[in-house]
Amino acid sequence: MEEEIKCAVCKQFFTNPVLLPCYHAICLGCAIQHQQTVQNLEASDSIDNVDADKLSVLSETDSGVVCSSRPCSYIGSLGYQAQSPPSNSLCFSLPCPVCKKATFFDEQGAKNLPSFNLMKRIVEKYCESRDIGSKCELCESVARDATIFCDQCQVFYCDACKVKCHPMRGPLLKHSLISPHQGRILLKNRQAQKAKSCESGRCFDHPNELLSHYCLLCRYPLCGFCVEEQRHGSHDIQPLSSICKASKTELSQSLQQLSEKARAVTEFIQRLKAASEKLNASCEEIETAISIQIGAIIEALKAREQELIGFVRQDRDSKVRRLKEQVSTCTGKLQKTTGLMQFCIEALKETDPSTFLQVSTMLVHRVSSLDITWQNEMATLSSRITPTLDLELDSDSVVRSVELLNFSRMKPPSAPSLIQEECVAENNSITVAWLSHPPAFVEGYVLELDDGSGGTFREVYVGKETVCTVDGLHFNSLYQTRVKAF
Repeated sequence: MEEEIKCAVCKQFFTNPVLLPCYHAICLGCAIQHQQTVQNLEASDSIDNVDADKLSVLSETDSGVVCSSRPCSYIGSLGYQAQSPPSNSLCFSLPCPVCKKATFFDEQGAKNLPSFNLMKRIVEKYCESRDIGSKCELCESVARDATIFCDQCQVFYCDACKVKCHPMRGPLLKHSLISPHQGRILLKNRQAQKAKSCESGRCFDHPNELLSHYCLLCRYPLCGFCVEEQRHGSHDIQPLSSICKASKTELSQSLQQLSEKARAVTEFIQRLKAASEKLNASCEEIETAISIQIGAIIEALKAREQELIGFVRQDRDSKVRRLKEQVSTCTGKLQKTTGLMQFCIEALKETDPSTFLQVSTMLVHRVSSLDITWQNEMATLSSRITPTLDLELDSDSVVRSVELLNFSRMKPPSAPSLIQEECVAENNSITVAWLSHPPAFVEGYVLELDDGSGGTFREVYVGKETVCTVDGLHFNSLYQTRVKAF
């Protein structure tokens, strides 16, 4: 799950995470550090947009984000046409480190972004369960391990930032400095007391009112006063608890389906590992049979014996490599799937509806997309398991046939694939290129061409090369060609 709770910019666990309108998270410090000033932005500075839903004015009710004093804030994808702020304004832009969508702010910059409380809680739980130390909150680049915590500032400092930002003189002399472990306990107790005193969230615009409704159009929780306001008059408004319950149910169902796929992948990986062991056993059996049969033949057969054993081992190594690649691929995808599942499970534990709904749509989409991806890839990978080598030595061959000695049971090579980008026609000649499948043992190829009128095919090339040019063809004729391996 670590990949889900690490910042894409600093590659560390999220510190003061904030949520972008595209539902990707970033550390507040990283956002402030990477935001860029945009001054006198003209309409000619084109910001292209392929999909219309990638561009919208970032208002107080857009994308579930509430920010005050943002008259010219909007979001768009870099390089696409979009509305521009007034030419006399000074604003900030921040591209998402994951999807590259650009978000524009007013003079407050990235501080307008809402705090990603769910991510912050999950990171705290994860670090606490694994006894991972806190990071400094003031480091400009890579956050170093914190060595102290200021009770009054409520900030973790490393040694360098403590000397730079919190010198023990003046008013700071009276501040109480404790260890990071004690600081984490102190913050946890304060958050517990705050959550206990306010079990339900408060409205951002009406702090004295509790959140009780949810606007499906604006995707934002509302209080009773917000419902009566004109801006939500024609919107579809539902009870907050019912929407949260429905969203959690949808995510749980999608998560259950993905869990079944993960279980099936785990079993598939076990079969791949078992197939690898069977390949080794099958190879050993064939080597033994070859040694026994060729042992009765005179010294002239020993060189051929080594060639046959080498072929078997080469075939085994080729299949073992492919099986290991499949195991590695499935293991990597399973780890990502497991990380996403653990993150979704932690999200389902969230008791604050507004915090959960902030990312529920994104999580449902990711789980559903991953479910479809697993289904398509599993259908492809399941057909590639070949735990045995289809080889059998013919012991009835005589000494004079030593040079022709080969396996009597060997799968015929499959049809080669034409390389269309390398097949060309010029004047009255054509060049045909093809590619055989790597696992097949091929002695040669046969290229056949019809008469240009839909007649019978005739052989024009026999050999081991994989490209052939045929001259002397008729102009303004349509020829058909085919290649087979033997």
